[in-house]
Amino acid sequence: MNKKLILENGVEFIGKSFGKNGDCISKLIFDTSMIGYQEILSDPSYYNQMVVMTYPLIGNYGMIEDDNESKNMHVSALIVREYNDKPSNFRYTKTLDEVLQENNIVGISEIDTRKLTRILRNEGGMKGFICDIDMGVDEAISRMNEHSEDKNVTEKVSVKKTWYSRTSNYNSNIVVVDCGGNNSLIKNLNNLCCNVIVVPYNYDYNQIIALKPDGIIISNGPGNPYDASIVIDTIKKIQNKIPLLGVGFGYLLIAIANGMDVEKLKYGHHGKNYPVLDLKTNKIEMTCQNYSYVVSKSNDEKNVFKVNVIDKTIEGICIENQMCMGVSYYPNIHCEDNAYYWLLNQIKILKKGTIS
Repeated sequence: MNKKLILENGVEFIGKSFGKNGDCISKLIFDTSMIGYQEILSDPSYYNQMVVMTYPLIGNYGMIEDDNESKNMHVSALIVREYNDKPSNFRYTKTLDEVLQENNIVGISEIDTRKLTRILRNEGGMKGFICDIDMGVDEAISRMNEHSEDKNVTEKVSVKKTWYSRTSNYNSNIVVVDCGGNNSLIKNLNNLCCNVIVVPYNYDYNQIIALKPDGIIISNGPGNPYDASIVIDTIKKIQNKIPLLGVGFGYLLIAIANGMDVEKLKYGHHGKNYPVLDLKTNKIEMTCQNYSYVVSKSNDEKNVFKVNVIDKTIEGICIENQMCMGVSYYPNIHCEDNAYYWLLNQIKILKKGTIS
């Protein structure tokens, strides 16, 4: 069935429907990942966004239930150049089309994703409307103008109650404040011999301390960081008492809690191929990123230790006297300088009593 994608600026694209056959209005982003569409669909950080995949062939290895980043699918729509409905993968359990239908997610294929990506890159992020082929541009734009974005999406994606992920021969207890984190974060900590306690975003300082954590992580997630004021207040109470790491959205919250400025990017960083320079080691790490906001200015340049090679934006901050660090990307567990190791090292130092 033919469908139409209409942009906020009036540009139209004609495509074919897959997944849920319905209408959808949401914010458009493009993701440059060559693989990983399943992780993108199930990552809460993509909550309620239309995702344009720049890689032209999507669906060719199907969907593997064990690889999901959360229990639910979170995108509002998936936009691709070519959809493959006959996966070649011995592990696949369902096709992409089946999963989209089960989760009421609209899909549209046969779109010129190169042209669409250029528009978003040059003009910035904007709303899109996937609708019936006979929808007029004026009516579509009017309905997009009336459509309001969700506020405080952290509440919608955070866990509702505490849960535990334990491992054998553990060396640390880590509390993860869930702002929309993914399963990879928990698995990586377990692989580093950490017991993990995942708590809702609105857990207050006293509730967190009662769990007796050795370290705390503020997870990644979607939305405007200034809407998560309750987490920012908690960070101010935690830092300088317990080693604290922020990942993605959590990094932005740590920056705000320490008086830094955060602003929205023109089209965001979404993909698995962003080069980041470590200013301390002068090494470059290829990173996986998914965020639309960035720390625009630090009140102390000594706190900045990671920068994006392409656009020079700040990718990491470290405030040693507050025992806190934040990185904008998902830490790579195989990198010798990754942020998890910093957290575990801070815990070791604290246990030895060298930090007062």
